[in-house]
Amino acid sequence: MSTPQSAILPEAAPHALYMVINVTNNTKDVVKQCASLPVLIETIKKEHKVDKLYASLAFGADYWGDIYSKGRPQRLKTFVELGKGDVSAPATGGDVFLHIHADRKDMVYVLASEFIKPIKENIQVLDEVEGFHYLDDRDLTGFIDGTENPEGDERAEVALIDDEPAFNGGSYVLAQRYVHNLPKWQTVADDEQEKIIGRTKPDSIELEDDVMPETSHVSRVVIEEDGEELEIVRHSLPYGQASGDSGLFFLAYSKDNTILEKMLANIFGVSGDGLHDHLMNYTTAKSGAYFFAPSVEMLKEIGN
Repeated sequence: MSTPQSAILPEAAPHALYMVINVTNNTKDVVKQCASLPVLIETIKKEHKVDKLYASLAFGADYWGDIYSKGRPQRLKTFVELGKGDVSAPATGGDVFLHIHADRKDMVYVLASEFIKPIKENIQVLDEVEGFHYLDDRDLTGFIDGTENPEGDERAEVALIDDEPAFNGGSYVLAQRYVHNLPKWQTVADDEQEKIIGRTKPDSIELEDDVMPETSHVSRVVIEEDGEELEIVRHSLPYGQASGDSGLFFLAYSKDNTILEKMLANIFGVSGDGLHDHLMNYTTAKSGAYFFAPSVEMLKEIGN
């Protein structure tokens, strides 16, 4: 039975790090270090007597062919730019994606720095973002985030590939960084904000159908097929500096990459109905990439 990497199934811990990496040379050394991540996690947990320290590594479509010769996940593809003008999502790519989350911020730093140290001269870090829980699990817009996130055993059913025998236990990954225009958002009255999101602000209750706009965030991302809602496991967290950019690092794991594609098409107005998610009028996607997070066993195989 394939074992998923440790970051995928647990609920998001209070502190997280999202890192997008390009490999510039010595691929063999980099991949060997990637394969050692599960052992490194356990070593740090034992040394510092911590329980909740999780991490996963995922690989971009173009880079996958460089590190694994026995085939590729059938739905793994390169992210392409979506939308146009102010409502668009850039394709920024990346060879490797590192996701860490933990109860302690210092343990996130320790794991990230220990992982990077041996390969620092062989990589280029494209983006490094520290995420944090904000108030009672809210986005910086003031709305509770991830209300419909799967719980318990359902998380594995949603996140882990189960129909590609060679890649079962792995997961498709979408990583995007958004910068919120909070001054603009804060000029909008709460009742209008609720229509843009599709939920009530205090308690995240979904609006009734007769008052839910087709352009609300909920309307654009809730997709039903054959009477079933298409689901993903979100590991998104807010990030920001008081003197700089603030927003959301959106991270999703899914057993089926086409679910992620359909949601993005609806959000950025390329699904064919002429509509887009009006939340995008107040936030801007600054990065976008798809990755594949292999099982622990496959990760070890890659490093051999």
